[in-house]
Amino acid sequence: MLNEQVRNIMTKNPVIVSPKESLEDLTNLMTEMKVQQLPVVENNQFVGLVTSFDLWKAGSTKDKTVKDIMTTKVIKITPIDKVGTAAELFMDKRFKTLPVVNLRNELKGMVTAFDVLRHVMQREYQPGQTLYPEVFENE
Repeated sequence: MLNEQVRNIMTKNPVIVSPKESLEDLTNLMTEMKVQQLPVVENNQFVGLVTSFDLWKAGSTKDKTVKDIMTTKVIKITPIDKVGTAAELFMDKRFKTLPVVNLRNELKGMVTAFDVLRHVMQREYQPGQTLYPEVFENE
């Protein structure tokens, strides 16, 4: 299960933003989509990641764009990297989202720590199975 490729669990065609996007529009989009991070793409190239924490740090959003607050030094993985590699990165680096790019740095998807957890849970447990049956034995 952890040897499967990331392409099998990633979110394909994620919502993206442009570096030129206003922070007001970004805030509205993130609120509407109920997401805390979005990939930033320009000319079909992945250029960064912007998070709700970046917005919070920015303070006033007047006259600022995504380019002003986005993170450009982002660890990325490829669609053929293993799910286990993503899991290790999540554990070691303390972040929760990885952009998935091809060798031309084109965004192919996003994978989150939740995607990895869901993948493992779906493989390990049957639907409706109680995870801790001993807790419920005396009830």
